[in-house]
Amino acid sequence: MAETSNSAPERPRDFLTGQMLIAMPNMGDPRFEQSLIFMCSHDDEHAMGIIVNKPLADIGFADLLEQLDIEAGETAADAPVFFGGPVQTERGVVLHTLDYALETTVRLSSDLGMTASKEVLIDIGGRAPANPPPRRYLLAIGHAGWGAGQLEQEIAMNAWAHCDADEAIIFDGAAEATWKRALSSLGVTGAMLSPEWASARDEDQPLN
Repeated sequence: MAETSNSAPERPRDFLTGQMLIAMPNMGDPRFEQSLIFMCSHDDEHAMGIIVNKPLADIGFADLLEQLDIEAGETAADAPVFFGGPVQTERGVVLHTLDYALETTVRLSSDLGMTASKEVLIDIGGRAPANPPPRRYLLAIGHAGWGAGQLEQEIAMNAWAHCDADEAIIFDGAAEATWKRALSSLGVTGAMLSPEWASARDEDQPLN
């Protein structure tokens, strides 16, 4: 007779794809201070996300279109460009609702996708779009990235909290209020969180 095991089946890892990371109040790396990051991918080997609450002051959507030789439409001047993270800062990506999808669109959750192509920029802000733009979108330059186990270690050090993604938090309201709104979704405020995690690492060690 074959032996049976009474041990519980191994549980899958709690990956964070499709969720949001919230930087803790004493984040030592200024690039991520009060950052809210939508997690585009997270597995055993790496993690990748886009900061959604840090608009760039020195470049607008119309400027970006001009750099790419795209003739701007009337709506381009109103669209901000965000600092998505310190990795590949020469590359732009668009986080958007899935009423819009190209062959190159990567589905990130049941509601959101990511497209990194010239076509999506034309559809959003160009003078001659080929498709209707997404209902909601966020254009970012660069992204945040982690190697194998790095993000898990930072979460264990209380450098990050995480919560379910909320379309209203990502796309609605003033960017400077987004971090506080994400914390509020967990039922806490920045003043309620302990700063003790900061002493657990070298002050000069970057988190990304």
